[in-house]
Amino acid sequence: MTKTAKNKEKIRFSKAFWVANTVELFERAAYYGVFIVITLYLSRILGFNDIQAATIAGTFSAFLYLLPTFAGALADKIGFRNSMLLAFTLLTIGYGGLALFPTWLESAGLVEYGHTTVFKGLTESGVRYAIIPIMALIVIGGAFIKSVISGTVAKETTEATRAKGFAIFYGMVNIGAFSGKTIVKPLREALGNEGFITLNYFSASMTFLALLAIWFFYKSNQHSGEGKTFRQIWHALLKVCSNGRLIILILIITGFWMVQHQLYATMPKYVLRLAGEGASPSWYANVNPLVVVLCVNLVTQLMRKRTALTSMTVGMFIMPLSALCMASGNMLNPESTILTMHPVAFMMVVGIVFQGLAETFISPRFLEYFSLQAPKGEEGLYLGFSHLHSFLSSILGFGLSGFLLSKYCPDRTLFESHSEWQAACSQAHYIWYYFAAIAMVSAIALIIYGQVVKRLDQKKLVQTS
Repeated sequence: MTKTAKNKEKIRFSKAFWVANTVELFERAAYYGVFIVITLYLSRILGFNDIQAATIAGTFSAFLYLLPTFAGALADKIGFRNSMLLAFTLLTIGYGGLALFPTWLESAGLVEYGHTTVFKGLTESGVRYAIIPIMALIVIGGAFIKSVISGTVAKETTEATRAKGFAIFYGMVNIGAFSGKTIVKPLREALGNEGFITLNYFSASMTFLALLAIWFFYKSNQHSGEGKTFRQIWHALLKVCSNGRLIILILIITGFWMVQHQLYATMPKYVLRLAGEGASPSWYANVNPLVVVLCVNLVTQLMRKRTALTSMTVGMFIMPLSALCMASGNMLNPESTILTMHPVAFMMVVGIVFQGLAETFISPRFLEYFSLQAPKGEEGLYLGFSHLHSFLSSILGFGLSGFLLSKYCPDRTLFESHSEWQAACSQAHYIWYYFAAIAMVSAIALIIYGQVVKRLDQKKLVQTS
């Protein structure tokens, strides 16, 4: 066999690999299409106020980050194919429920949907909280997908093809995320608020196609796995929580992710309220993954001789700048435009660019640092809890977002006149000062953390020598 033929053989992947990556694209398109407007859906379709919508959305996001490690243990027991069939069934029912539930509310006479929403008693009714078990189906299904798809990529590749395999996987994730967010704007322009309902039919269709693909095409010969038990995972969680160094780092990085989560928590409502319904928050959100994809390799190469903590610190100091850019849009003349965009929208995009750049300095190196703190042979279990910061930041970040929006940038419909609403929103940019402060405190805390850790390591080295 020639050298060229051998190289071609090395980059061949199994049918199961390609099916898994294809359904990952479908699942990400479904998820991001819904999640980018989840707070808008909860407020404009179900009548929740900013604080209620943020609390529900934040809890939804938090458990999507916490549950995959536990779902992964169950997936090892029942098999990846069965896990994906279960996951996509739950997701299809869940997204379908997000679409059908408002229809039932309308038939009950509690609300009337169209380009705008007319509430006829829904805001006073507790029946709207029935959306929570529907969203729980999406959380459980998503928890399986997060663990099983990446696990399939690992199982269906060899040491020689793994890097290429995960590069393809990462590409599919970003293509799916981009396509899901992109469909939101035309639906909203054509249907108004009703578009937030119709969008869920798109997501349900995507996950149903994924379900069919798994049923008919997914077959794997790779059945081996570490098969961690729930007890092992629970013990690993207790170990992580008893590791003071890791817990402090998780709390510090939580500050970064609290700001990062505002891409979904605050940005959509903020932009639509201040820049108008013609703004495109779902498209602006796509700037973040675009910057990450374009810059992550360059930044990694630039910081290759620096420690993980140094790289993370650089990223942390970029985040306050991101938040200040987002704040500045509301201080510019609202009658002017910048590159045909409303000043609030334009400066939001600039802030998102800095946000994506900060992520390239922080996220890859955080995982590297976290893995190095794990006991030998337990790296996998420890990394399963490396996203505890996203669990905390979802709850705290979304919760704070709801409070700040209601205080500084409330919904127009709560005011009798436009002038009253304008007065209430005159200091809307204060929202981003809070997040700039959180980011700055986190950055300074990381510097202090790095110095303390360095001294402790030096002291330990002296004691063992």
